[in-house]
Amino acid sequence: MSDVVTGEAVRLELPAATFASRAVSGAIDLLLTVILAVLAVFVVAGISPALDEAATSALILVAVLAPTVGLPVLVETLSRGRTAGKAAMGLRTVRDDGGPIRLRHAVVRALVGFVEIYLFFGLPALVCSLASSRGKRLGDVAAGTYVVRERGAVRAAPMAQMPPQLQAWAGAADLGRLPDGLALAVRQFLGRAPTMHPGPRRSMGLDLARALSPHVSPAPPLGTQPEAFLAAVLAERRRRDLKRLAREQQLRRRLAEVDSVENALRQAGPAS
Repeated sequence: MSDVVTGEAVRLELPAATFASRAVSGAIDLLLTVILAVLAVFVVAGISPALDEAATSALILVAVLAPTVGLPVLVETLSRGRTAGKAAMGLRTVRDDGGPIRLRHAVVRALVGFVEIYLFFGLPALVCSLASSRGKRLGDVAAGTYVVRERGAVRAAPMAQMPPQLQAWAGAADLGRLPDGLALAVRQFLGRAPTMHPGPRRSMGLDLARALSPHVSPAPPLGTQPEAFLAAVLAERRRRDLKRLAREQQLRRRLAEVDSVENALRQAGPAS
């Protein structure tokens, strides 16, 4: 896993692509590139008798560079870091900070890649990838990028746990309906809080607690920490929602039993 620190001081873990998946992805892209380059050269060879030597040389150069440099730049820029091989293997190229790549990143990767892959038969890329903890080739090092896995097991964020000292208060508190955006922000903050630096963590917790306070009455006991307050509110909301859903499910079950009895009586009536 690769640690990435965002502007909110949250350390994200993005799974770097394995060497095997990158090798298969690169082989797919290389095969497609070679096919396109060969087709382009055949087209140029077909029209070359009508051109002079300089024009033919220029067209051959374009036929080689277009699929090996131009096409990867275009595809990676428009798809934000994906090529045919990466799409097949569930990979994507991102910046070192975890953000999507832009045109300049794609250009640097393609230009350096032409040298290390086509001119030196991929040897520099192989050595650099094996030596890098993120599997970077020289093009990634120069562009400030690396390849991550997009497919994989999705781990659910841990649910907020009720602080024992706030259980009695939360059970008697009046919890209003929370705006969806605020509830999501609180849930994400509690899930990421352990990875945040103390300063931003404290500041963000206070801001969310202030935003949440108007929806809760009465206020929590004096001296309650913001994170404990946020966790107590979410945990109590979840408990009440589960209790309400259980009541509704029980009511539906009873109604279904009543309907089945009535249907049985109706069917038995004409027969009698």
